[in-house]
Amino acid sequence: MPALSDGQPVGIVGLGLIGGSLGLDLQAAGIEVRALVHRESTALRARERGLASSIGTDPALLQGCGLVVLALPLDRLLAPDPALLDALPSSAVLTDVGSVKRPVLAHWRALLLGLGRREQLGRFVAGHPMAGTANSGVEAGQPGLFRGRPWVATPEGDTDPTALALVRELAERVGSRWFTCPAADHDRAVALISHLPVLVGAALLAAADRAGTAAGVGDLARFLASSGFADTSRVGGGNPELGTLMARTNREALLQALAAYRRELDGLESLVQAERWSELAGRLSEAQSLRPAYLGGDPPPLLGLAADDRPAAAP
Repeated sequence: MPALSDGQPVGIVGLGLIGGSLGLDLQAAGIEVRALVHRESTALRARERGLASSIGTDPALLQGCGLVVLALPLDRLLAPDPALLDALPSSAVLTDVGSVKRPVLAHWRALLLGLGRREQLGRFVAGHPMAGTANSGVEAGQPGLFRGRPWVATPEGDTDPTALALVRELAERVGSRWFTCPAADHDRAVALISHLPVLVGAALLAAADRAGTAAGVGDLARFLASSGFADTSRVGGGNPELGTLMARTNREALLQALAAYRRELDGLESLVQAERWSELAGRLSEAQSLRPAYLGGDPPPLLGLAADDRPAAAP
Protein backbone atom coordinates (compact mmCIF):
# COMPACT_ATOMS: atom_id res chain seq x y z
CA MET A 1 0.00 0.00 0.00
CA PRO A 2 1.46 3.42 -0.94
CA ALA A 3 2.70 5.94 1.57
CA LEU A 4 1.42 9.51 1.45
CA SER A 5 4.65 10.52 -0.28
CA ASP A 6 4.18 8.05 -3.15
CA GLY A 7 2.21 10.48 -5.27
CA GLN A 8 -1.37 9.32 -4.87
CA PRO A 9 -3.60 12.21 -3.81
CA VAL A 10 -5.51 12.26 -0.53
CA GLY A 11 -9.25 12.81 -0.82
CA ILE A 12 -11.18 14.79 1.78
CA VAL A 13 -14.97 14.76 1.88
CA GLY A 14 -16.08 17.95 3.62
CA LEU A 15 -14.12 21.14 4.21
CA GLY A 16 -15.35 22.30 7.59
CA LEU A 17 -13.04 22.80 10.57
CA ILE A 18 -11.42 19.36 10.43
CA GLY A 19 -11.42 18.83 6.67
CA GLY A 20 -10.27 22.36 5.88
CA SER A 21 -7.49 22.29 8.47
CA LEU A 22 -6.35 18.89 7.23
CA GLY A 23 -6.26 20.15 3.64
CA LEU A 24 -4.10 23.11 4.59
CA ASP A 25 -1.62 21.02 6.57
CA LEU A 26 -1.33 18.25 3.98
CA GLN A 27 -0.69 20.73 1.18
CA ALA A 28 1.99 22.38 3.32
CA ALA A 29 3.61 18.92 3.52
CA GLY A 30 3.65 18.70 -0.28
CA ILE A 31 0.71 16.30 -0.64
CA GLU A 32 -1.94 16.69 -3.34
CA VAL A 33 -5.41 17.05 -1.81
CA ARG A 34 -8.69 16.57 -3.66
CA ALA A 35 -11.72 17.81 -1.75
CA LEU A 36 -15.38 17.05 -2.30
CA VAL A 37 -17.96 19.51 -0.97
CA HIS A 38 -21.74 19.66 -1.04
CA ARG A 39 -22.38 23.09 -2.60
CA GLU A 40 -20.75 25.07 -5.39
CA SER A 41 -20.76 28.19 -3.21
CA THR A 42 -18.71 26.26 -0.62
CA ALA A 43 -16.35 25.07 -3.33
CA LEU A 44 -15.84 28.65 -4.54
CA ARG A 45 -14.94 29.95 -1.08
CA ALA A 46 -12.76 26.91 -0.34
CA ARG A 47 -10.79 27.58 -3.53
CA GLU A 48 -10.35 31.21 -2.50
CA ARG A 49 -8.98 30.03 0.84
CA GLY A 50 -6.74 27.41 -0.78
CA LEU A 51 -8.09 24.57 1.36
CA ALA A 52 -7.19 21.87 -1.17
CA SER A 53 -5.35 21.38 -4.45
CA SER A 54 -8.60 20.75 -6.31
CA ILE A 55 -12.13 21.22 -5.02
CA GLY A 56 -15.48 20.32 -6.52
CA THR A 57 -18.98 18.95 -6.02
CA ASP A 58 -18.67 15.92 -8.32
CA PRO A 59 -17.76 12.76 -6.38
CA ALA A 60 -15.76 11.55 -9.39
CA LEU A 61 -13.09 13.95 -8.12
CA LEU A 62 -12.06 11.22 -5.65
CA GLN A 63 -11.00 8.74 -8.32
CA GLY A 64 -7.30 7.95 -8.02
CA CYS A 65 -7.09 8.81 -4.32
CA GLY A 66 -5.26 6.23 -2.23
CA LEU A 67 -6.74 7.52 1.03
CA VAL A 68 -10.11 9.21 1.52
CA VAL A 69 -10.91 11.09 4.73
CA LEU A 70 -14.62 11.36 5.50
CA ALA A 71 -14.66 14.72 7.30
CA LEU A 72 -18.44 14.85 7.47
CA PRO A 73 -20.82 15.83 10.29
CA LEU A 74 -22.09 12.80 12.17
CA ASP A 75 -25.55 12.88 10.59
CA ARG A 76 -24.13 12.83 7.06
CA LEU A 77 -21.48 10.28 8.05
CA LEU A 78 -24.26 7.96 9.22
CA ALA A 79 -26.42 8.67 6.15
CA PRO A 80 -23.96 9.32 3.31
CA ASP A 81 -25.01 10.38 -0.16
CA PRO A 82 -25.38 7.29 -2.39
CA ALA A 83 -23.44 9.11 -5.10
CA LEU A 84 -20.51 9.44 -2.69
CA LEU A 85 -20.60 5.73 -1.86
CA ASP A 86 -20.59 4.81 -5.55
CA ALA A 87 -17.64 7.14 -6.23
CA LEU A 88 -15.36 6.00 -3.41
CA PRO A 89 -12.40 4.19 -4.99
CA SER A 90 -12.72 0.51 -4.14
CA SER A 91 -8.96 0.20 -3.61
CA ALA A 92 -8.69 3.23 -1.29
CA VAL A 93 -8.17 3.29 2.45
CA LEU A 94 -11.13 5.03 4.12
CA THR A 95 -11.08 6.85 7.43
CA ASP A 96 -13.42 9.18 9.26
CA VAL A 97 -13.13 11.89 11.92
CA GLY A 98 -16.40 11.35 13.81
CA SER A 99 -16.60 11.86 17.56
CA VAL A 100 -18.25 8.47 18.18
CA LYS A 101 -16.85 5.24 16.83
CA ARG A 102 -19.06 2.20 17.49
CA PRO A 103 -22.04 3.50 15.45
CA VAL A 104 -19.76 4.66 12.64
CA LEU A 105 -17.96 1.33 12.45
CA ALA A 106 -21.19 -0.66 12.47
CA HIS A 107 -22.83 1.54 9.85
CA TRP A 108 -19.91 1.65 7.43
CA ARG A 109 -19.26 -2.06 7.69
CA ALA A 110 -22.90 -2.63 6.73
CA LEU A 111 -22.66 -0.09 3.89
CA LEU A 112 -19.53 -1.64 2.42
CA LEU A 113 -21.01 -5.13 2.63
CA GLY A 114 -24.16 -3.86 0.95
CA LEU A 115 -22.07 -2.45 -1.87
CA GLY A 116 -20.33 -5.80 -2.34
CA ARG A 117 -17.02 -4.40 -1.06
CA ARG A 118 -16.15 -6.99 1.53
CA GLU A 119 -12.46 -6.64 0.68
CA GLN A 120 -12.60 -2.96 1.67
CA LEU A 121 -13.83 -3.68 5.22
CA GLY A 122 -10.28 -4.07 6.44
CA ARG A 123 -9.31 -0.78 4.83
CA PHE A 124 -11.89 1.25 6.77
CA VAL A 125 -10.02 2.76 9.72
CA ALA A 126 -12.28 4.57 12.17
CA GLY A 127 -10.53 7.64 13.58
CA HIS A 128 -11.03 10.74 15.67
CA PRO A 129 -8.64 13.70 15.81
CA MET A 130 -9.14 15.31 19.22
CA ALA A 131 -8.79 18.90 18.07
CA GLY A 132 -11.23 21.71 17.53
CA THR A 133 -12.36 25.27 18.01
CA ALA A 134 -15.74 26.94 18.43
CA ASN A 135 -15.83 27.65 14.68
CA SER A 136 -17.40 25.61 11.89
CA GLY A 137 -17.93 25.68 8.15
CA VAL A 138 -15.67 26.58 5.26
CA GLU A 139 -14.20 29.59 7.10
CA ALA A 140 -13.09 27.48 10.09
CA GLY A 141 -10.12 25.56 8.68
CA GLN A 142 -6.75 26.70 10.01
CA PRO A 143 -3.17 25.47 9.77
CA GLY A 144 -1.64 23.69 12.74
CA LEU A 145 -4.95 22.63 14.31
CA PHE A 146 -3.78 19.06 14.99
CA ARG A 147 -0.26 19.80 16.22
CA GLY A 148 0.35 18.05 19.52
CA ARG A 149 -3.24 16.80 19.79
CA PRO A 150 -4.28 13.13 20.04
CA TRP A 151 -5.47 11.33 16.93
CA VAL A 152 -7.25 8.15 18.01
CA ALA A 153 -7.94 5.16 15.80
CA THR A 154 -10.18 2.24 16.78
CA PRO A 155 -9.14 -0.68 14.57
CA GLU A 156 -11.05 -3.93 14.44
CA GLY A 157 -9.60 -7.42 14.48
CA ASP A 158 -9.73 -7.56 10.66
CA THR A 159 -8.25 -4.10 10.06
CA ASP A 160 -5.49 -4.22 7.45
CA PRO A 161 -2.21 -3.27 9.21
CA THR A 162 -0.99 -1.40 6.13
CA ALA A 163 -4.22 0.65 6.06
CA LEU A 164 -3.78 1.46 9.73
CA ALA A 165 -0.18 2.49 9.05
CA LEU A 166 -1.29 4.83 6.27
CA VAL A 167 -3.81 6.60 8.51
CA ARG A 168 -1.12 6.83 11.18
CA GLU A 169 1.19 8.47 8.66
CA LEU A 170 -1.57 10.97 7.84
CA ALA A 171 -2.03 11.84 11.51
CA GLU A 172 1.68 12.21 12.17
CA ARG A 173 2.22 14.33 9.03
CA VAL A 174 -0.05 16.97 10.55
CA GLY A 175 1.64 16.79 13.95
CA SER A 176 -0.84 14.65 15.88
CA ARG A 177 -0.03 12.19 18.68
CA TRP A 178 -1.17 8.80 17.41
CA PHE A 179 -2.56 5.89 19.37
CA THR A 180 -5.27 3.25 19.17
CA CYS A 181 -7.92 1.89 21.50
CA PRO A 182 -11.09 -0.21 21.25
CA ALA A 183 -14.11 1.67 19.90
CA ALA A 184 -16.18 1.07 23.04
CA ASP A 185 -13.43 2.51 25.24
CA HIS A 186 -13.17 5.56 22.99
CA ASP A 187 -16.89 6.22 23.19
CA ARG A 188 -16.97 5.92 26.99
CA ALA A 189 -13.98 8.25 27.32
CA VAL A 190 -15.32 10.96 25.01
CA ALA A 191 -18.68 10.78 26.76
CA LEU A 192 -16.89 11.93 29.91
CA ILE A 193 -14.53 14.57 28.52
CA SER A 194 -16.35 15.84 25.43
CA HIS A 195 -20.05 15.01 25.35
CA LEU A 196 -20.80 15.46 29.08
CA PRO A 197 -19.28 18.98 29.14
CA VAL A 198 -21.66 20.05 26.34
CA LEU A 199 -24.69 19.20 28.47
CA VAL A 200 -23.10 20.51 31.66
CA GLY A 201 -22.28 23.80 29.93
CA ALA A 202 -25.82 24.05 28.58
CA ALA A 203 -27.22 23.41 32.07
CA LEU A 204 -24.93 26.04 33.56
CA LEU A 205 -26.09 28.66 31.07
CA ALA A 206 -29.76 27.80 31.65
CA ALA A 207 -29.35 27.79 35.44
CA ALA A 208 -27.63 31.17 35.47
CA ASP A 209 -30.24 32.69 33.20
CA ARG A 210 -33.34 31.27 34.88
CA ALA A 211 -32.17 31.61 38.47
CA GLY A 212 -30.81 35.08 37.78
CA THR A 213 -34.07 36.19 36.21
CA ALA A 214 -36.10 34.71 39.08
CA ALA A 215 -33.93 36.52 41.63
CA GLY A 216 -34.12 39.80 39.72
CA VAL A 217 -30.37 39.85 38.99
CA GLY A 218 -30.31 38.40 35.48
CA ASP A 219 -28.95 41.53 33.80
CA LEU A 220 -26.36 41.99 36.54
CA ALA A 221 -25.20 38.36 36.30
CA ARG A 222 -24.75 38.67 32.54
CA PHE A 223 -22.84 41.93 32.96
CA LEU A 224 -20.52 40.52 35.63
CA ALA A 225 -19.79 37.23 33.81
CA SER A 226 -16.08 37.01 33.06
CA SER A 227 -13.49 34.54 31.82
CA GLY A 228 -14.32 31.84 34.38
CA PHE A 229 -17.95 31.67 33.29
CA ALA A 230 -16.92 31.91 29.64
CA ASP A 231 -14.53 28.97 30.00
CA THR A 232 -16.96 26.71 31.83
CA SER A 233 -19.93 27.44 29.55
CA ARG A 234 -18.19 27.61 26.15
CA VAL A 235 -19.09 24.17 24.81
CA GLY A 236 -22.63 24.44 26.16
CA GLY A 237 -23.15 27.44 23.90
CA GLY A 238 -21.92 25.62 20.81
CA ASN A 239 -23.67 24.04 17.84
CA PRO A 240 -26.95 22.53 19.16
CA GLU A 241 -27.28 20.12 16.22
CA LEU A 242 -23.85 18.67 16.91
CA GLY A 243 -24.58 18.33 20.64
CA THR A 244 -27.83 16.52 19.92
CA LEU A 245 -26.13 14.18 17.44
CA MET A 246 -23.45 13.30 19.98
CA ALA A 247 -26.12 12.52 22.56
CA ARG A 248 -28.13 10.40 20.11
CA THR A 249 -25.17 8.38 18.87
CA ASN A 250 -23.45 7.90 22.24
CA ARG A 251 -26.56 7.75 24.43
CA GLU A 252 -25.65 4.88 26.75
CA ALA A 253 -22.18 6.16 27.60
CA LEU A 254 -23.47 9.71 28.00
CA LEU A 255 -26.19 8.61 30.41
CA GLN A 256 -23.55 6.87 32.52
CA ALA A 257 -21.44 10.03 32.48
CA LEU A 258 -24.41 12.18 33.50
CA ALA A 259 -25.18 9.84 36.40
CA ALA A 260 -21.58 10.05 37.61
CA TYR A 261 -21.65 13.85 37.37
CA ARG A 262 -24.95 14.01 39.24
CA ARG A 263 -23.44 11.95 42.09
CA GLU A 264 -20.48 14.29 42.33
CA LEU A 265 -22.72 17.38 42.27
CA ASP A 266 -25.02 15.90 44.92
CA GLY A 267 -22.00 15.22 47.11
CA LEU A 268 -20.80 18.80 46.85
CA GLU A 269 -24.30 20.09 47.60
CA SER A 270 -24.44 17.92 50.74
CA LEU A 271 -21.14 19.33 51.99
CA VAL A 272 -22.34 22.92 51.52
CA GLN A 273 -25.69 22.19 53.17
CA ALA A 274 -23.98 20.62 56.19
CA GLU A 275 -21.34 23.39 56.33
CA ARG A 276 -18.57 20.80 56.19
CA TRP A 277 -16.05 23.30 54.92
CA SER A 278 -12.87 21.31 55.53
CA GLU A 279 -14.27 18.39 53.52
CA LEU A 280 -15.30 20.75 50.76
CA ALA A 281 -11.79 22.19 50.70
CA GLY A 282 -10.46 18.66 50.38
CA ARG A 283 -12.72 17.93 47.42
CA LEU A 284 -11.65 21.17 45.73
CA SER A 285 -7.99 20.37 46.38
CA GLU A 286 -8.50 16.97 44.81
CA ALA A 287 -10.04 18.62 41.74
CA GLN A 288 -7.11 21.02 41.55
CA SER A 289 -4.63 18.14 41.57
CA LEU A 290 -6.59 16.16 38.94
CA ARG A 291 -6.86 18.93 36.35
CA PRO A 292 -3.29 18.92 34.92
CA ALA A 293 -3.65 15.30 33.79
CA TYR A 294 -6.55 16.36 31.53
CA LEU A 295 -4.57 19.18 29.90
CA GLY A 296 -2.08 17.60 27.54
CA GLY A 297 -0.76 14.81 29.77
CA ASP A 298 1.06 11.70 28.56
CA PRO A 299 -1.05 9.13 26.73
CA PRO A 300 -1.88 5.95 28.65
CA PRO A 301 -0.46 2.51 27.89
CA LEU A 302 -2.86 0.98 25.37
CA LEU A 303 -3.39 -2.69 24.59
CA GLY A 304 -0.33 -3.52 26.68
CA LEU A 305 1.99 -1.33 24.58
CA ALA A 306 3.51 2.07 25.04
CA ALA A 307 1.33 4.67 23.31
CA ASP A 308 4.15 5.85 21.06
CA ASP A 309 4.74 2.30 19.75
CA ARG A 310 2.80 0.99 16.78
CA PRO A 311 -0.16 -0.69 18.49
CA ALA A 312 -1.72 -3.91 17.32
CA ALA A 313 -5.29 -3.88 16.03
CA ALA A 314 -7.88 -4.08 18.78
CA PRO A 315 -9.54 -7.46 19.20
